[in-house]
Amino acid sequence: MRSIPFFAAVMAASLLLAASPVSAAETATASVVVSAKFASRTSLKVSTDLLQFDAAGPDRSATATVDFAAGARTQSGGEVLLSIEQLRGVQGPGGASDLDSSVSFAGEGAGTLDGTLVATGPAVAGRWTGSGLRQGRLVFALRAGASGNYIVPVRFILSAP
Repeated sequence: MRSIPFFAAVMAASLLLAASPVSAAETATASVVVSAKFASRTSLKVSTDLLQFDAAGPDRSATATVDFAAGARTQSGGEVLLSIEQLRGVQGPGGASDLDSSVSFAGEGAGTLDGTLVATGPAVAGRWTGSGLRQGRLVFALRAGASGNYIVPVRFILSAP
């Protein structure tokens, strides 16, 4: 770990300066240059990673809600992104993948975004600048061709440079 030798060097320099005899008429000055780089860190908690919908009919949308707490420590002005990745197709009644269904989402809270889940890649659901703790909610809406229970497994990803 790099920080231990650095702090040891600072302590040794401080002791040397303190041990130097200085009379009341003399002035002693010293300067220490400190440079530190911190790696970005993220922490994400979500209420669920399995979206469950109970569709009442083909002309109605069913909803599922996910609450999140996203924490990031990043460089000043660094961008923080919350993404959602659909892991498999929408599982419809009887376990079959429903190709006619679509899942959209709306963000509630500062920095959250609206979008649509696609099987080909992640969708950005939140964007912030700098370190901090952000809390919010994502409301997912399923449009399906038939009534029944639907399941969509998802993965949430919080990234910072």
